[in-house]
Amino acid sequence: MPLVLPPVSNRIEQLGRLLQERIVIIDGAMGTMVQQHKLDEAAYRGARFKDWPKDVKGLHDLLNLTRPDVIEGIHREYLLAGADIIETNTFNAQAISLGDYGMESLAYEIAKAGAECGRRAADRVMAEQPGRVCWVAGAIGPTTKTTSISTDVNNPAARSATFDEVEQAYYDQVRGMLDGGVDLLLVETIFDTLNAKAAFFAILRLFEERGIDPVPCGAEIPSEAGRGVPTAPTNATGHAVGTLRPTSKTVVPIMASVTFIQPGGNRGVTGQTVEAFWNSISHVPLLSVGMNCALGPKEMRPLLEDLSNIAPVYLSAHPNAGLPNPLLPTGFPETPESLAPQLKDWAENGWLNLVGGCCGTTPPHIKALAEAVKGLKPRSHPDGALRQKDGGKNIGSKECAGYTRLSGLEALTIRPETNFVNIGERTNVTGSPKFSKLILAGDYEAALAVAKQQVENGAQIIDVNMDEAMLDSEKAMTTFMNLVASEPDIARVPIMIDSSKWSVIEAGLKCVQ
Repeated sequence: MPLVLPPVSNRIEQLGRLLQERIVIIDGAMGTMVQQHKLDEAAYRGARFKDWPKDVKGLHDLLNLTRPDVIEGIHREYLLAGADIIETNTFNAQAISLGDYGMESLAYEIAKAGAECGRRAADRVMAEQPGRVCWVAGAIGPTTKTTSISTDVNNPAARSATFDEVEQAYYDQVRGMLDGGVDLLLVETIFDTLNAKAAFFAILRLFEERGIDPVPCGAEIPSEAGRGVPTAPTNATGHAVGTLRPTSKTVVPIMASVTFIQPGGNRGVTGQTVEAFWNSISHVPLLSVGMNCALGPKEMRPLLEDLSNIAPVYLSAHPNAGLPNPLLPTGFPETPESLAPQLKDWAENGWLNLVGGCCGTTPPHIKALAEAVKGLKPRSHPDGALRQKDGGKNIGSKECAGYTRLSGLEALTIRPETNFVNIGERTNVTGSPKFSKLILAGDYEAALAVAKQQVENGAQIIDVNMDEAMLDSEKAMTTFMNLVASEPDIARVPIMIDSSKWSVIEAGLKCVQ
């Protein structure tokens, strides 16, 4: 008897409804589960890569090709434990990370195979359990390189990868996952917001080419012809959030999840605060934003609360099973019995729409978690429910839709009650003879001192302009922006990238978080 599965469009509509009804369960760690199989080098290589010149043990993504049975089996375990959404085994399935193994050319194939493993597992469970719907999220990791942090102690402007290189790597990865049948795309473990912006740009470029709609989904979905179309709440840039409008296109929602690594800290790897991170990505038409990895529930709790108070989209969380501890048999301290009550507390506080686990979590963790949050109300729908700590305004409302939300390492949100905003204009070669001479002479260290002085003197935004006939303006903008990113005292404020040439503006945008 042939499998009878819900059409893709129906699955997305059903997800929208489910998010309104209850907390949706995401799966747990893939790497933790793979390690339990104790696969050796030969198992990773399989017959196809028997003579590969580099060791590949530990490259879990390669198992999509050489041991798909293992990966599909892990997905199945999580689904049977109660996960609604499984993440594909594609965390490093892009050319940049695969470059460490000399496998750049296999990125599309590995990503596609990973999506197919997840799709097969989900489809089989849905066939075995009529009426159940399971979703496959394409997992998109941060890559092994950064576009915001210098990789050369002698050159703060040096980067291990450019925005364009990272964007193209993500484009090929997403192309493979879409061809493999994912329902959603999850840009996760974001430690560098600029890398994430490259991922979002790649996704939206591919969506435009394929006629795919990224509009997020919600509960208010007209299912019969002739019904009125509800007005979707919008974010600061006017994009619809939280509601799936009728469309003839394929719909693939986008999710985002950031990682913070310092217990007790309120800044990410690159120095951004929680609100600055949200402001940085608030232009993206997201289904959800959340946090994962690096921290256990105790350490992640205050950060997630902060994000819950400002994000007008669905909220996700999948923490580690505590901080790593190599002296423990499992390597992590949180058991299913100790993890689940802590995340239940988050749900009772109204912070969760989607929840799961990251490093150290297993199917028993997910089963305990699903049982713990069963029957608890999900975080209120973004439309008309969220309140800002610093003003009590409804951030899903039209009243606040026009707020200017900017970010450096820190956030700057301009509201009606905001006082005069100072823009530092001295880092402008057309307006400051001193700055122009420094840039033309290649004295970027002194030019940075000009920028720092402006911030110290109260500039809340600094304007950077490199329009000078004697300059390679794109190169000068790139160099200066990379140097600014390496100076926290300057980078804490937003940058106003200023030019009469689109190519120069674009060059600057490719350097800032």
